[in-house]
Amino acid sequence: MATDAPVTVLGAGIVGICTALSLAERGVPVRLVDRGDPGQETSYGNAGVISPWSVIPQSMPGLWRQVPRLMWGHHRPLGVRLGFWPRMIPWGLRFLANGSEARVREVADAMSVLCAPSVDLYRRHLSGTGHEGLLVDSSYVHAFRESSRATLDALDARIRMEKGARLEIIGADELRRLEPALSPRFEAALLIHGQARALAPGRIATVLTDKARGMGVEVIRSETRALVRSGEGWRITCADGTYDAPRVVVSMGAWSMRLLAPLGLRLPLVAERGYHVEFADPGITLANSVTDTDAKFVASSMEGGLRVAGQAEFGHVDAPPDPRKHARLIRLAQEALPGLDTARPTLWMGRRPSFPDSLPVLGAVPGLPGLHVNFGHSHYGLMMAPKSGEILAEILTGTTPNAPLAPYRADRFDRAARASWTS
Repeated sequence: MATDAPVTVLGAGIVGICTALSLAERGVPVRLVDRGDPGQETSYGNAGVISPWSVIPQSMPGLWRQVPRLMWGHHRPLGVRLGFWPRMIPWGLRFLANGSEARVREVADAMSVLCAPSVDLYRRHLSGTGHEGLLVDSSYVHAFRESSRATLDALDARIRMEKGARLEIIGADELRRLEPALSPRFEAALLIHGQARALAPGRIATVLTDKARGMGVEVIRSETRALVRSGEGWRITCADGTYDAPRVVVSMGAWSMRLLAPLGLRLPLVAERGYHVEFADPGITLANSVTDTDAKFVASSMEGGLRVAGQAEFGHVDAPPDPRKHARLIRLAQEALPGLDTARPTLWMGRRPSFPDSLPVLGAVPGLPGLHVNFGHSHYGLMMAPKSGEILAEILTGTTPNAPLAPYRADRFDRAARASWTS
């Protein structure tokens, strides 16, 4: 198929937006379709961390021992909806199987390909928009209540340093000087330098969408309901009508499998739901993004106030939010940030599209000409989005990406899968 043929990107989260931008930069006509305003669903609510060093997968050695504490301890960052357990058990076993050190290192290598250039690529995308200040330099503060847990000998720290990250351990006094709003109960911190943070993830998505429009990208607000083969191309059924496209990218996050399952694709994607609480007048400010390593949330000062984002809740993609999660986040935020004014909180819930190995699926689907995928970025969508978009744009314009793509193949889950995915 001609490498300059038009491309329709289904899904206008930050991954779809970056894919559209990278294609438009290469002169490819692009149509971007989403049921809502671009970047205002899952992409909107993240913690804003943009890190070249977020290369550590969610499944780590020994994690299985921590599951009871994570689900029923004081902080309870992990939850499973009652009706989701039949799907959770097989997915969870696959997830835990990725927790050996050898496998963690393999996944970290693949994550590094997507995360390493994230700051530079966002700066390139924001250049010339007049909103370059939405991205600011930052460190990532991993705060510990027990100083003995802040160490450079842990596997995650060693992997980051091997890949070039500059890490630093600081004690309570230095932590207080760096982030005075933190509770004195935090005895130490691991600092990850050389990162950035988004002051408004949703506004970055809006700015980049406006830039894409200025480059000729057609943005359509309509719900995508079906995708079927039509002649040598594809027919997309939307709420407002049908569209024909020679080439399609499915980038609909946690909803992607609704389109792909009827085509015979079976992938272990789940909606890992995350929550945030944002305080418009917090009374305190954080200079960096801060992770409470016990409660597993990230706190960051943003344009709209101070955002506390966390919780991993597994449930059906369309299940309503659990109000107890927001109440718990408010309580945990007060414990970690004693001076925080929690009046008038804004509550939010989104769905992370997660595979058991923390990696997305990315590339073409052989046997289904013109169909490509770019979804499943788990907790790392904001960081992986620009490089994922670059790689897919290279594939679609006939350029061989300078990266091994085998780790992102969908048949990594099932070698007998119907589709034979190429690297």
